[in-house]
Amino acid sequence: MSNLINCQSLSKSFGAQTLFSSINLVVARGDKIGVIGPNGSGKSTLLKIICGLEEPDDGKILFRKHVRSNYLAQMDLFDEEAGAADNLLHSLQGQSLDESEKNNLVFTLLSRAEFADSEIPVRLLSGGWRKRLSICRSLLLSPDVLVMDEPTNHLDIEGILWLEKMLSGGLGGVPTTFLLVSHDRYFLENCTNRIVELSAVYPEGSFQVQGSYSKFVKERHHFLKGQLQEEERLSNKVRRETEWLQRGPKARATKAKYRIDGAHKMQDDLAEVKARNRASSRVQLDFDATGRKTKNLLVARGITKSYGEKPLFADLDITLSPGSRLGLLGRNGCGKSTLMQVLAGGGGNGGAGLDSGQIKVADNVQIVSFDQNREAIDPAVTLRRALAPEGESIMYRGRSLHVVSWAKKFLFQVDQLETPVGQLSGGEQARILIAGLMRQPADILLLDEPTNDLDIASLDVLEASLLDFPGALVLVTHDRFLLDRVCHRILGFGGSDGVAYYAEYKQWLQDLCSQEKMKDSPKKLSAAADNKKGIAKPGKKGHLSYMDQREYDQMEEKISALESRIEELQQKMERTEIVSDSAKLGECWQELETTRSDAEKLYTRWDELETMKNRE
Repeated sequence: MSNLINCQSLSKSFGAQTLFSSINLVVARGDKIGVIGPNGSGKSTLLKIICGLEEPDDGKILFRKHVRSNYLAQMDLFDEEAGAADNLLHSLQGQSLDESEKNNLVFTLLSRAEFADSEIPVRLLSGGWRKRLSICRSLLLSPDVLVMDEPTNHLDIEGILWLEKMLSGGLGGVPTTFLLVSHDRYFLENCTNRIVELSAVYPEGSFQVQGSYSKFVKERHHFLKGQLQEEERLSNKVRRETEWLQRGPKARATKAKYRIDGAHKMQDDLAEVKARNRASSRVQLDFDATGRKTKNLLVARGITKSYGEKPLFADLDITLSPGSRLGLLGRNGCGKSTLMQVLAGGGGNGGAGLDSGQIKVADNVQIVSFDQNREAIDPAVTLRRALAPEGESIMYRGRSLHVVSWAKKFLFQVDQLETPVGQLSGGEQARILIAGLMRQPADILLLDEPTNDLDIASLDVLEASLLDFPGALVLVTHDRFLLDRVCHRILGFGGSDGVAYYAEYKQWLQDLCSQEKMKDSPKKLSAAADNKKGIAKPGKKGHLSYMDQREYDQMEEKISALESRIEELQQKMERTEIVSDSAKLGECWQELETTRSDAEKLYTRWDELETMKNRE
């Protein structure tokens, strides 16, 4: 295997804070490396050092001759008034390509990125489309190693799926070697073949596993379990040696000096192992519930909302009860956040802000919301005031906690308390918001993208706390792993039925893919519509066998029957008794998928017979 980059004993600190030390990392051709680790462990800094954007305090990097790398930052700069194509063409200035080659390269990339209009000013693009443009720019010069810092940030679920397809080679022209930082566990599982975790919990400062993310999780668990056992073993030995050392000078004089030195060495080893094991501390998340047992906390019936002339959702029914966990899924701008705002309003005036429909909530219901835009945080206020707005302590579950103790639950250090919030990382700001939520007893939690900037360890804890929360939960997230683990059902936007309920994320994805396939087959759709209306398709007389002709004659009736059944199932899946029962919803979905598949096969067969029939 050909090594492209060799990082040897890299170390980096900021002031008194050590990010990492003695990191060794080899990047070989074909490596697809995912870099993970706690917030503040130096992941982004390591990528910048590898790309020459920062210098290490110690260590060196060896590059194979003529190796080209390209760095995709979390945020990127563009000419805001120019379109996507002009921005990419500008990036090619100075390259030895003629204009036709440049245009061909740029428009091929934009086509792969699914840009419908390459002339729209970049300032009008959403965060997700800006990210796609950033990725295109990184690919322009065909780097040997593509280096990406949080490439899924700002991408909606369809954007993430597009990126996965691109990195797997499904779109062509993509480097076979890349290094990326991500906290998206499904994305890591689907795209990488090696995982590197930076953390003070490991003796060498990092832990590397060749293979999938799921394999990494198993091997990390085995390693950390062994390290805890090593601490217990050393503790027992140190206790025995300490007892021996305390027996007095006479006893020690009769013993070899090497045993005394060995006892001290063992104490040092124990201190190091303890420090590493304590470094695995996790943020403590535990949402407070009121404990009320009201059967229906919130009931929405027939709610409809549009943005201008754009319909977001129509005639939608939602019931939230204690223990129900609903996930919202769909592309950016489809109406998820609008629906969350409507629910957060609790149906004031019977559903103010809605075009139609009504929302009813139980008396004195407590609704607590998480703001993905973090507008609730004043960047000028100190961490101390953000965590404890009313003094030096807060009330949590009926008891007073000092701000220092409260800060430590969220892995903040005492010396950070006077730091302005605006100077904290995105992950730290997310933890401040979650800390605020935890102080409010809730019947209903409305969480809009709570996972942004959280590291994987914090995501694991968030997942566990949501599973333990006894109230109702509505969750908007692009973290598919969290959706699958936490939510009982999914309200999906953008499927074949607009907004509909699904038993799990994969069902929504199957529906979305089925819809895309149908878009790619206009001839079949047109034929199906004609058949449904009883319109015969004109064509020349061809050569069908007796059996083929008989099959062809029965095709319209069969398609009509399947389409009727599809319609029945779709209506059935909207009934309250089905929507509230994940098992029944799953059964209906399975039958719907089978029926759609059968209809698709008939469309394909009809096309084949029609071609044969019209053949001269």
